[in-house]
Amino acid sequence: MNAIEITNLTKNFGAKQALAGLSMTVPQGAIYGFIGENGSGKSTTEKIICGLLLPSGGSIKLFGKDYTDGDVRAKIGVLIEQPGCFPNYSVWNNMLLQAENLGIKNAEEEVRKVLKIVRMEGSASNKFKNCSLGMRQRIGIAMALLGDPALLILDEPINGLDADGMRIMREVLVDITKNQGRTVLISSHILGELEKIATHYGIIRGGKMIREMTAEQLDADCPVFIALRAEQMQFAEALLERKYMRVKADDERGMLRVYDKVSPEEIVNYLYKNSVTVTEIFTQKISLEEYYTGLMHGEVRA
Repeated sequence: MNAIEITNLTKNFGAKQALAGLSMTVPQGAIYGFIGENGSGKSTTEKIICGLLLPSGGSIKLFGKDYTDGDVRAKIGVLIEQPGCFPNYSVWNNMLLQAENLGIKNAEEEVRKVLKIVRMEGSASNKFKNCSLGMRQRIGIAMALLGDPALLILDEPINGLDADGMRIMREVLVDITKNQGRTVLISSHILGELEKIATHYGIIRGGKMIREMTAEQLDADCPVFIALRAEQMQFAEALLERKYMRVKADDERGMLRVYDKVSPEEIVNYLYKNSVTVTEIFTQKISLEEYYTGLMHGEVRA
């Protein structure tokens, strides 16, 4: 069963069309990376799924039922923007208040459970205003987990976090999907971090879905290349272009790329025979960020 099935979703704000026939499928148990530039329709889609906005057309099913069904709506946990907390209240009191607002039985037990899931059990007495950005984002996820939801909608939860905060967030998201069977829809502009955890991707542009794929399909679509530096870069580039079909200068990193199926040893030997010494060479794979950029610029076919 799919956690989310969206068909031909549209949303108009007056004369502006934010969503233009969006279709989307999120399998149950997935970490679905929802990707797109600002204004592409990501947040609008998430807010419609959560019931914060009404669609202009199309259909949404959650776990096989219409998204307006009361039982299925109870299965959703949401973190959009910042968690709504009282700054002078402790983490514990903010969590307890939210649990009581939701009518959760055994509220204290439930709060302890979700704080442990997000690695915040040792910070329950901290005032919210004294919590770091990473801690606040994890508090937001803990609030979203209250009531044991099957689906989490997370809008930019890793933006602005430091390296340690991102690592903890990755661990939390993998834990709640792999070990607890939940589904996560997560949007983020930090594609390098998203690539480390996502099992599925949806890329949106102009209110339309232009590509959906699994992590395995992304891996298959991202070519392997050989990156190298040499003592005479311009001469090396000219030599490589004589022998190989797909050679590209990576000006940002000051390297040359060869996309042909060839070994690093062959390239080193070829350049050496032509009086060019290679100073650095390695095999690499196109990243999600490069794949996405290529798709946006028409270098990758949608």
